[in-house]
Amino acid sequence: MPRSLHPLAHRARLGAPITVWLLMLALLGAGAVVAACGGDDDAADAADAADPQLVARIAQLEADLEEAQSTAADAQEAADAAAAAAEGDASAAQDTAAELEDRIAGLEADLQEARAAVTAAAAEESATITIYSGRKESLVGPIIEQFEADTGIKVRVRYGGTSELATALLEEGDRSPADVFFAQDAGALGAIEASGLFSALPGSVLDAVAPVFRSTTNAWTGVSGRARVLVYSTERVAMGDLPGSVFDLTGPEWTGRVGWAPTNGSFQAFVTAMRQIEGEERTAQWLRDMLANGVNEYRNNSTQVQGVGDGEIDIGLVNHYYLFRFTSEDPNYPAANHYTDPGQAGALINIAGVGILATAENQAAALTFVEYLLSDAAQNYFRDSTFEYPLNGLGPAEGVPSLAELSPPSLALTDLSDLEGTLELLRDVGALP
Repeated sequence: MPRSLHPLAHRARLGAPITVWLLMLALLGAGAVVAACGGDDDAADAADAADPQLVARIAQLEADLEEAQSTAADAQEAADAAAAAAEGDASAAQDTAAELEDRIAGLEADLQEARAAVTAAAAEESATITIYSGRKESLVGPIIEQFEADTGIKVRVRYGGTSELATALLEEGDRSPADVFFAQDAGALGAIEASGLFSALPGSVLDAVAPVFRSTTNAWTGVSGRARVLVYSTERVAMGDLPGSVFDLTGPEWTGRVGWAPTNGSFQAFVTAMRQIEGEERTAQWLRDMLANGVNEYRNNSTQVQGVGDGEIDIGLVNHYYLFRFTSEDPNYPAANHYTDPGQAGALINIAGVGILATAENQAAALTFVEYLLSDAAQNYFRDSTFEYPLNGLGPAEGVPSLAELSPPSLALTDLSDLEGTLELLRDVGALP
């Protein structure tokens, strides 16, 4: 008794050549694979973000199937005209057809697995954001890592000076790979805002922060606050001798005893505030007088605090929170903060803040990052680990004066946007090369 024919061979007639049957099976099988796997526009789009080896694998699989389909199509006419096959030939065709069907199923599985890998790679890419951070890695690296762990969103970070990165964003324009600008001060954020490079933040984000600490056009928001202070040596400077204003630092009693960091973004924002409050000429004269009085140049705030502790200088112009990083490790560290200039530039309260670039490819993930920075988890980190002021309503760390106790100038942070004007002034007076 003959064995039953393979379902794909029911159209056959006895005596048909075996090769004709194989070509028919190739036609039917290839069509099934193309129907099952072809036309996947999402996977094709995702290939742009995938591993090149996966893309090549998919291309090869599709080429193999296309070749099989073409060959089978050429044989279709011959298959239709073939004579009936002998019973033995049909039986052999059934065995070969089963093998071919297994092969086609394997190709189909391989192709779908490769496309799934491409889709997964694209999904991972879409959940990745690029941050330009003017804040040091030692300050914000831990909270960025925690954000990745809590949300599953991957982060690429380009660290650098705030003014350096602001300049890069302005030069890159709509070609920038950045999704988020995490700046050390409001001045740099204002410069990017003025150039129209930010997208507007939603009210749900902005409402978490007092209006004084965010953009009036919804372009950026502060995420932590800092006060300008003079850090001084408690061993070499008596409290009664402390200056009441930064303008007093040009006196002969302070010759060679003071430090500053003119390349630092927060110092540059302080100078911008002075320009707004005191005017260009008085600010320029103060800078010249400080240089003439032998001010010592430091790389940043931390090195000034270290310089005070090491006896290199007696006073440094810094943000308040840097000292607490030293005293948290050594409660007897020989330095303290002095708050000066009520209502003037020396009492400026600035922010570290963020904005989302209008050209960001991952707007949703970028917004998730901004929201995270204003969450209690991140605000507690800024308060307890970096000793900055939380801006979502939480109080300051122990030993840090509250914002209500300070007397900052009545100056909108959005007025600090003329970063380029400040850099030009610092270069003109010789504070920057």
